[in-house]
Amino acid sequence: MSQDTRNIYGGQAVIEGVMFAGKHVNVTAVRRKNDEIVFYEVPRTTKPWIQKLKKIPLLRGIVGILESSAKGSQHLNFSMEAYAEDEYPDDKEKSEPAEKKKEEKSGWSLSMIVGVAVAGIISFIVGKLIFTVVPAAVTELIFGHVKMNIVVNNLIEGLIKIIFLLSYLYIISLTPLIKRLFQYHGAEHKVISAYEGGVDLTVKNVQRFTRLHYRCGSSFIVFSVIVGVVIYSLPIFHWDSMWERIYLRVLLLPVVLGVSYETLRFTNAMRDMPLLRSLGYPGLWLQKLTTKEPTDEQVAVSIASFSRMLEIDRQMGKSA
Repeated sequence: MSQDTRNIYGGQAVIEGVMFAGKHVNVTAVRRKNDEIVFYEVPRTTKPWIQKLKKIPLLRGIVGILESSAKGSQHLNFSMEAYAEDEYPDDKEKSEPAEKKKEEKSGWSLSMIVGVAVAGIISFIVGKLIFTVVPAAVTELIFGHVKMNIVVNNLIEGLIKIIFLLSYLYIISLTPLIKRLFQYHGAEHKVISAYEGGVDLTVKNVQRFTRLHYRCGSSFIVFSVIVGVVIYSLPIFHWDSMWERIYLRVLLLPVVLGVSYETLRFTNAMRDMPLLRSLGYPGLWLQKLTTKEPTDEQVAVSIASFSRMLEIDRQMGKSA
């Protein structure tokens, strides 16, 4: 096995495509309606102070999540524009050739890049707040007046949060667009697993691998719920009203995210140990909802994206 295969790569599904993050570049491949595969390539540039923060336990998780949300939103935006062009070809503004759009993207101004990045971060924060605040409020409204052990109370909140999350994922998975997004999510996992397995990246080889992966962000969501129950149940945190409870949840959110990230890293490191590998099972179970079995065509797009990323990564690594 070469040195490259020991590198750790990640990615995300986008509309009709997949993005992979390399050491030097992020690459998205999108299949257009005419079966053409187009690419969007963005060199990775990280400020030195951010790199230092990403080496600090607990803090590195929060920094990594926000960075992924910011950069991922750019690639998602590219895929959405390509999808809109295919679905609404008569729209004069959206009917420009893909290559022209690609050139425009590569020439984004700093303000445009920052704008999309900030939008991605805000979307993540708002979404996380909703899934944190609403279950806490519902639990307090229903059980707040009932005297019970604080651990039991938090377990009920965690259960409501899980039900809320599963219901949301199930409902959106019924829409054709999100179902295909989840298929590309599965294709992304299969390619990474095949690469880590050291096999040639052909559609036939990749399809043999599972669509579930320990490092998936879906696993992170589950761990954030479990870790939240533990942290909120610590005796040093107490509330006397619904607003105090919500305030406490929001205040502790960075702590929950940081610990959840470290938990995810730990379970991934232990995945080859027979007993400890079960720690990652809750995240894998959730992925049964957030991923779907991809078609051969979708796997081909994922392979194209990953291969392009590797090629550019190696070229940039040699010139660095």
